[in-house]
Formats: sequence, structure tokens, C-alpha cells
Amino acid sequence: MKSKEELLSEGNEIATFAAGCFWGVEAAFRKVNGVKYTQVGYTGGDFENPTYKDVSSGKTGHAEAVEVVFDPEVVSYDKLLELFWATHNPTTLNRQGPDIGSQYRSVIFYHNEKQKDAALASMTKLQESGEYRSDIVTEIVPAGAFYRAEEYHQQYFEKTGRGGCSI
Repeated sequence: MKSKEELLSEGNEIATFAAGCFWGVEAAFRKVNGVKYTQVGYTGGDFENPTYKDVSSGKTGHAEAVEVVFDPEVVSYDKLLELFWATHNPTTLNRQGPDIGSQYRSVIFYHNEKQKDAALASMTKLQESGEYRSDIVTEIVPAGAFYRAEEYHQQYFEKTGRGGCSI
């Protein structure tokens, strides 16, 4: 299996999303044709090299997130955004189902201005669609340092045979 760096050097692109329990978000993106690599981890905070225990405390500022390396010739960033919106409830602040805390917030971490513009446009379109009665609270912020989660969290459902996260 190629590393993230190798895949990016071949012209693939990177996207980062947080939508609650990172196990379920990663599992959803791994099923997409054109997704070459995923990893779960922590980003969006100011605590260096956090552990799951640190992030679970809610005091690091980090969100549970997924990095996705994808081939833009096979799957567009817009399609990844559609899946992001479909995997969680973007109207609940710092919560997804029974998971409560800022580490479970809804965030799109953009890697360039094109991603930022696409994320803002998709959020506006979804809000105006009337699909949700409440306002979308998803943050759209620049991507920063991403800290890979402990190995037992990577491809968690594949390793454990568990089904999914509650929304």
C-alpha cells in the first residue's frame, strides 16, 4: 500500500472532514471509488501530539477527523462533500447522536481556496434546500496540523466487525 505522501506526489488530492465519530466517517469514505487512502486522527485544536484520551477530554480543541486522499479524475471534491453532508447531522452543535463535545463537531477543513469555495457553496445549497429545519452549524476552516490517531482506531470497523456510529 502506498503512503499518503506517495499518493499526493502522484497528483491525488487531500480532503479533511470531521462529522462526529471518526470510525463511521472513515468507513463511509473508504467505500468511495477514487478514494485511495484514509486515516483517522485529530485536528483543529492547539494541543500537539494528542492521544485519544486527550481529545476525549474535550480540552484540546481538536475534532475527531478523517483525512481522505482521492483521485480527482475518479471522484470530485464535490462528491466527497455530498457524502460528508449525508454521514451526519450538520445542525447539531458539538454533538452527533450520543457523542457530545467539541471533539464531535461538524467541520470541513479546506486545503486550498478551491475547496473552501466548494465547501461554502455546498453548505449554502444544503441550507437553502429546506432539508433541515435548523441552521447548519458546520465550521469551514483552513486545514492545520493533523495528528494520526492510535493504530487501533484506523479502519476500526474493518478490524472489529462492528457496524456503525449512532447519529
